[in-house]
This record gives sequence, structure tokens and C-alpha cells, in this order.
Amino acid sequence: MTTTLILVVGAIVLLTAVYVSWRAGRLDRLHIRLELARESLDAALVRRAAVALELAASRLLDPATSLVLATAAHEARTAGPEEREHAESDLSRALRAVVDQERFRDRLADVPEGGPLLEELDAAVAKVIYSRRFYNNAVDVTRTAQRRWLARTLRLAGHTAYPAFFEIDDTPPKALAIE
Repeated sequence: MTTTLILVVGAIVLLTAVYVSWRAGRLDRLHIRLELARESLDAALVRRAAVALELAASRLLDPATSLVLATAAHEARTAGPEEREHAESDLSRALRAVVDQERFRDRLADVPEGGPLLEELDAAVAKVIYSRRFYNNAVDVTRTAQRRWLARTLRLAGHTAYPAFFEIDDTPPKALAIE
């Protein structure tokens, strides 16, 4: 009887240890996924700002429009962590104001270097939208895992703070060809 009880308690302890280890490993994998998603989002935001700067410097726009777009893109690239969301939202609004002008796409498509620039802008804007969705989904899943009672009780996430969502206005311009 005593040997059986020891075996049962040992099996329960072993299964509990395996489960806790599995949960800790899952939480670690979620944090890695979150870091990769953040890096992908940062790269997409930098690419969008670079394409916006390229468009502003291309001499295909009027000087005032170029200045507005270049200023918004520069602010987005140089913004600190506290102002990043606001600066990226400003860039989205500036892109909408520029690209949604009447016949903007047609005028740029008539110029030889305009077509490839439009395709690049389409791709950069779409990448920001998808990267932000993926990142925010990773944040949601990670926060849910961190809030579970086992993760909180055993401090499986260590002293890691809850990750923050990245909320920007990333509504694409109507004139862009985004699926």
C-alpha cells in the first residue's frame, strides 16, 4: 500500500512538473513570437516611411504635397517610443491626403518611374496593415497566457510586463490597390 501511494504521488508530481514545464515553454515561445512580430512591424513601418520619402523626393508631386509627405515620413522615422503611434498615424493620414487626390494614380502611372513607385507604396502600406494585425494578435495571445492563474502563481513569465498593443490609424488610401 505504501509503495503504491508513493508511486501515485510520484506520478502526480511528475505529471505536474511536465505540465508546468510545458506551460513555461509555451509562454517562452509566445514571447519569441511577439518579439519577431514586433521586429516585422518595425521593418514594415520603416519601409512605408522610406517609400513615402521616396515619393516625396521623386518630383512627381507638387512642392507643398511633397513637403507635407516628407515631413510626416521623417517624423514617423525619428519618433521615439512614446510618440511612435501618433507619428505613424500622422503618416497614414498624410498618405491618404496625397494618394486620394483626384486622378493621383493616373497621373503617376503616366510617368515612367511612377508605376513602380505606386506598386512599392501599395506593398508597403499593405505590409503595415498585416504586420500590425499579426503583432496585435501575438500581443493578445501572450497577454492571455500571462494572465492564466498558473503563470501568475508560479511567475512563469518572470518580471516581464504585459505587452502593449500597437494602435495606429493604418486605414489605407482608397486609391491604393490593396486586396
